[in-house]
Amino acid sequence: MIFLLCIQYRSTTLRYLTGSSPTAIMVLTDYTYVFVIGTFFAMLDAYNNGANDVANAWATSVSSRSISYRQAMVFGTIFEMLGAITVGARTADTIKNGIIPVAAFKGDAGVQMLAFTCALAAAASWVMWCTRHSAHVSSTYSLISAVAGVGVATVGAKNVQWGWNGGKGLGAIFAGLGMAPTIAAGFGASIFMLIKVTVHLRKNPIPWAVYTSPFFFLVAATICTLSIVYKGSPNLGLNKKPAWYVAAVTMGTGGGVCLLACIFFVPFLHSRIVKRDPTVKWWMFIQGPLLFKRPAPAHADRSVVPNYAVVQHDEELPSTPPPESVSEGSVHKDEITRSSSDANEKRLVAAETQAKTMTYQQLREDGDAKLHAKLCLKRGPFGWAMRTLRDSPYGPGRIYEVHNMKIAIKRVPAMIVVGALYGLHYDIHAAQTGIAGTPEGKRMERVYDHAEKYSNEVEHTYSFIQVLTACTASFAHGANDIGNSVGPWAVIYSSWTTGEAAKSKAPVPVWQLAVMSAMISLGLITYGYNIMKVMGNKITYHSPSRGCSMEMGAAVTVLVFSQYSLPVSTSMCITGATVGVGLCNGTIKAVNFQRVGLLLLSWIATIPIAGTMAGVLMGIILNAPHFKS
Repeated sequence: MIFLLCIQYRSTTLRYLTGSSPTAIMVLTDYTYVFVIGTFFAMLDAYNNGANDVANAWATSVSSRSISYRQAMVFGTIFEMLGAITVGARTADTIKNGIIPVAAFKGDAGVQMLAFTCALAAAASWVMWCTRHSAHVSSTYSLISAVAGVGVATVGAKNVQWGWNGGKGLGAIFAGLGMAPTIAAGFGASIFMLIKVTVHLRKNPIPWAVYTSPFFFLVAATICTLSIVYKGSPNLGLNKKPAWYVAAVTMGTGGGVCLLACIFFVPFLHSRIVKRDPTVKWWMFIQGPLLFKRPAPAHADRSVVPNYAVVQHDEELPSTPPPESVSEGSVHKDEITRSSSDANEKRLVAAETQAKTMTYQQLREDGDAKLHAKLCLKRGPFGWAMRTLRDSPYGPGRIYEVHNMKIAIKRVPAMIVVGALYGLHYDIHAAQTGIAGTPEGKRMERVYDHAEKYSNEVEHTYSFIQVLTACTASFAHGANDIGNSVGPWAVIYSSWTTGEAAKSKAPVPVWQLAVMSAMISLGLITYGYNIMKVMGNKITYHSPSRGCSMEMGAAVTVLVFSQYSLPVSTSMCITGATVGVGLCNGTIKAVNFQRVGLLLLSWIATIPIAGTMAGVLMGIILNAPHFKS
């Protein structure tokens, strides 16, 4: 592809180096291939954004078991597209945060097309490589660094905005890289400590969780509304309204959600986890206060709530005992609990004994074999595809052998099905906790041991709040960060169709927003699991009360930075908030700082690597030797 660009871009290079401007708009029809290549890398960049950035944002909710990975796919797709299409930015900053001055292209639309194509190619390739190796990086920082590298190759380092530049230069980017995670850690820790003091430290935390939930709905709804006003809806211009107007909208929305929680949510939770009524269905919340008068069943001895424990065995995480005294069958229940614990202990001892006789590579292969054997038992197209790949291995010889080509024809449809549906059946939590007996598995076991576990009834209360914060964050991401992928593509499209260098504010058609948001959703659905498995519980122990604190802390940080026009990555904020909440366990041992160190390394490495790749690519093409006419 590089050689193709070198040969075909001959006339534009000559015209640019001599300082002359295009002589005819029709000349850009000769560079349709540049638009096609740029479109491909723009779509790849959006796909990587979904598989990396969006997957990391939803990893908190999935790791807390507030929602499943399938539900994250559905909610992520809906709210990403809603945010992008309905209230997404309709303009794209062609110079991306003011890094390259407008005069850099000297009015040459062809060079502008080439520049942003190279930037997209470098950024998309780097993020794709990182996603393949489960390394979380920021798509925003990758693209900005690539644009800076292109600027160095195009106009020289002295003309690139290395300083603060009103919060839009590289200096502000580097500042945000260090400040954002730290501030998010503080906000996340503060919110979780409020929940911990208000609810978790009480002798009987269940009633406190139920009756204080409207307040936390108020906090979450207010933060979410501010996120939409200041971060997710520039097209509506809400952030330009007077302060009293913004305050009225946000507090009115938060107060309304709080009132609805008091009327419908509190009675529903009271029936489910205080009265322990398993006959109450989810749709009965519409009865509101009438549920208080609903008599509980005679034998309601346990609530019907999900198990939010990260590591789950056959038995469930013990729930907070009911306020009644010891029941008649308590002795028998204790015996069952002891026998179940003994069985689990024997199973762990057997696993440790087996692990001592196996190498790390053998343990990994054994774990993968068990996973694939389990997936082959699935029904439907996915199970068929897994069994096809298992039962149709390649024979001896090269792939181009006739017998192997016949096998490949049979395997290709199965590989497509597995690639599209693998995430639906992937066990995120098992991947995060690591393989038993390996150094990683032991490290995660130590991290979880230093995190206090709370009852499922209490955590169930905050799972609803976390779904609210996660959906709002996804909406704001689709409305705001869609510009990272669609912005350069809009510039390439505008230059290609008009033959003129795009202005500093180029309009973005709605169809381009729809295409990019669809690619983001596709990345989350098909490959998001590869990032989720190294986030969330891989950093610290997650639960719904912790998860909603992390997401609210990250949202507040993004809001603070947006008020000062400082670029910030949402993914970095959620990671910082995760560390802050993990430290609230009272010891640094509750945080896996090895994973945090790898994250920091990948963040820092992104800037020089993406910038160098883009600059080298642009420099080679722009100054490539060619035959003289």
